[in-house]
Amino acid sequence: MKLAIVGATGLVGSTMLQLIEELQIPVDTLIPVASEKSVGTTITFKGETIKVVSVADAIALKPAVALFSAGGSVSLSEAPKFAAIGCYVIDNSSAWRMDPSKKLVVPEVNGHVLEKTDYIIANPNCSTIQMVMALCPLHKAYTIERVVVSTYQSVTGTGQKAVAELMDERAGGNGFGVYPYPIDLNLIPQIDVFLDNGYTKEEMKMILETNKIMGDDTIQVTATAVRVPVMGGHSESVNIQFKNDFSLADVRTHLSQFPGVVVQDEPAEKIYPMPLLAAGKNEVFIGRIRRDFSAPRSLNCWIVSDNLRKGAATNAVQIVQYLMHKNWLS
Repeated sequence: MKLAIVGATGLVGSTMLQLIEELQIPVDTLIPVASEKSVGTTITFKGETIKVVSVADAIALKPAVALFSAGGSVSLSEAPKFAAIGCYVIDNSSAWRMDPSKKLVVPEVNGHVLEKTDYIIANPNCSTIQMVMALCPLHKAYTIERVVVSTYQSVTGTGQKAVAELMDERAGGNGFGVYPYPIDLNLIPQIDVFLDNGYTKEEMKMILETNKIMGDDTIQVTATAVRVPVMGGHSESVNIQFKNDFSLADVRTHLSQFPGVVVQDEPAEKIYPMPLLAAGKNEVFIGRIRRDFSAPRSLNCWIVSDNLRKGAATNAVQIVQYLMHKNWLS
């Protein structure tokens, strides 16, 4: 199997390479792709040094599947070219997520919606992925009516320059202007640009993508997204109101039995999810599970996941595994 990674030199692209090795995806030919300025540089895969090529060269090699993590404009212009040669594209940008003709997929939640003719598949937003991993089993059990989420999102979600900015500020420097304000010793309640409705694009992604992935527009979602000076993963405080009542014991059982979810909820022992512990792991961690006494049939929980892993690279590679399971790749 030939597999291309478009954006192979970025944070997510590099993590995709790691995941392909770790999950033992049977790749015969790896095709790393990046911008023209990176063409000719090399990456290391399974101990082998491989040259980075251009998009045109990658298409000429006719990969069976291409993982895209090079930004929305590249996805919009180049993904259809790969799809036209029968290559499955799994795109990590926001370019295709809300396109009604494209599937938005978290394999554990809605992998069943994929069809063999879906040659461009959208990978959801990182903060949405980890939230719907918790919502899915609970919606099946109790029917969700409303979700209120506040996010605490790692600088790694912005990219390598943001990580460098945090480290530079921490060392006493002035940063590089990645964010509108200093990020070290600070929180910035803005991720992406503000829209006319007062929400940011990141917040609206969580709202709209949740409905699409869950296949239920009746779920009401409101979000506040915040950038924090953290590496290792995104955290979310989530309040869920259900149509039907629940017991906390059953909630923990439903969550712990869902694939890819780990319940860490022993407050007496100070055991709860944290990005420090989630870093480098592929699972979604859920804790601080408790009833909301201020509203009927309502639950509070805390969700943490490595945004470069399950929030991006892991989810994309799991879609590859799903396509392989269906015998759609050649």
